[in-house]
Parts: sequence; C-alpha cells; structure tokens
Amino acid sequence: MAVTSPNASPVWFITGCSTGFGRELALAVLARGWRCVASARDKASLDSLAPEAGERLLRVSLDVTDQAQIDAAVGLAQARFGAIDMLVNNAGYGYQSSIEEGDEREIRAQFDANTFGLFAMTRAVLPGMRARKRGHVVNITSVAGLAGFPGSGYYAASKHAVEGFSDALLAEAGPLGIKVTCVEPGPFRTDWAGRSLVQTPNRIADYAETAGARMQRTAQGSGHQPGDPARAAQAMIRVTEVEKPPRHLVLGAFGVDAVAQRLRAALADIEAWRETSLGTDYPAGT
Repeated sequence: MAVTSPNASPVWFITGCSTGFGRELALAVLARGWRCVASARDKASLDSLAPEAGERLLRVSLDVTDQAQIDAAVGLAQARFGAIDMLVNNAGYGYQSSIEEGDEREIRAQFDANTFGLFAMTRAVLPGMRARKRGHVVNITSVAGLAGFPGSGYYAASKHAVEGFSDALLAEAGPLGIKVTCVEPGPFRTDWAGRSLVQTPNRIADYAETAGARMQRTAQGSGHQPGDPARAAQAMIRVTEVEKPPRHLVLGAFGVDAVAQRLRAALADIEAWRETSLGTDYPAGT
C-alpha cells in the first residue's frame, strides 16, 4: 500500500476525547509528533491529556449537538493551526431498549449526538478541506451500523444513518480529494457499555429473551470486552496513511464475523429473489 503524507504534521480534530477511542487516538496522534484538536463536553476532562505536547495540542469544549459550540471549536482550531486535515467524528454514546419500549426523548437525544451532531461537524469542516482539495473524514460508527441486534435498534438506526451519509459524502467529496472512512468497532473496553450507556428497562416479558437478555449481557460485560482501544487507535491511524483508504474498517474479531455474516445473508436474499426483483421493471423497449 502506498503511503501518502501531504503534511509532515497533519492536524487532527477529534471529538469525544474524554475517554475511550477519542482519548486513545489523541494520545497516539500526539505521540507521532502531529498536531491535535481534542474536544469534550467537559473540557476539564482533558486537563491531564498529554501535557508534554505543548502547543501541538489544543483542548476545546464541544457539545456536538450545539451548533454555536461547533462553530467556535472549528474557529479555534483554524486560528491555532490554519487547517484541519483529519476530522474524526467520535463523539456519541449507546442507547439500548426494545423497539416497542423505546423512550421518545432518549431516541431523539441519541440521534442528536450520534447522527445530527456528526452531520453538523462534517459540514463545518468541509469548506476548508474542499478549498485545499484534501482531507480525511473518519466517522466512528459501529458494527451496529451494518448489522442490527436486539435491544440496540435505535442505536443501530443512528449508526446506519451515518453509513449512508458517508457513502454520499464520499461520492460528492471524493472527486475533490477528500477521503471518507467509517470505523465499525465491535465490543471494546471503552465506557460505551459502562458509564456512557443509557438503557430503558425491559418490562415486556415477550422481549425478555431477545432485547432484555442482550441488554443485560452488554451491561455485565463492561470492562471485559476483547477489544483494545489503544490498538484500535493505531489501526485508525494506519488507514489515514495510505493513498486509497478503505471505506469500511471493522474492528475486532466479533465485528468482522458479525458484519461478514450479515453481508453474506443480504447477498443471499438478493440472489434468491433476483428474478422477482428484475421482473418489476418495465419490459425492455417500453
């Protein structure tokens, strides 16, 4: 794979750096001597982040659901470093519930953070990338962005939306020199299933063995997941260093197996019903 380095010290803007993937990625970027804008809703949570980085690190307060904060954070980044080369849309959290028992306020809050906030961040950074004819947008989605699981329907929907958005973004911005990758992690030892997880309790007995059971396993498994966030950060960096980065980067053995199984099943459906599908077009020549 050819490695490209248009900037000896690229500027990374990473959202959601208080813990987990965002923090590990910021540390990995700074360890390479690059520049980084690290954001979190609570800026104080970033006080201990890589003090040795000095002026190469800009810590900013950012709630991605607040357009004014997005504009301010991007403005600070551009004032300090002049440009943003890599945007990593990492901010977000997990919400679990059976579909029927989903809480409307929680569902909308989930989409505001995971989906609409990511859309807004991307819009804010695209003009500069477009002007320079280069850049890389990395969207942290999930295995749930490609395959739905019981108890995570609304979370999956928020991530599926980002996947479709990313397809369109690549089709539009790719010809302008802007790259797009979605990172789809499986279970990793972050706060996703711990402090950050929001659950609507399962009270309908009919869903106890599906949504209810999976929600319980998710909460109980926090801290014991097989995925290593530090290794994930290195994988994310690697895909930004190649000339033709992948559109999808699935992380972890569970994720690779689950996504591959889901895609094979989808293709099998399409092929099994090919004749019925083709028969819905007007006859040739009409």
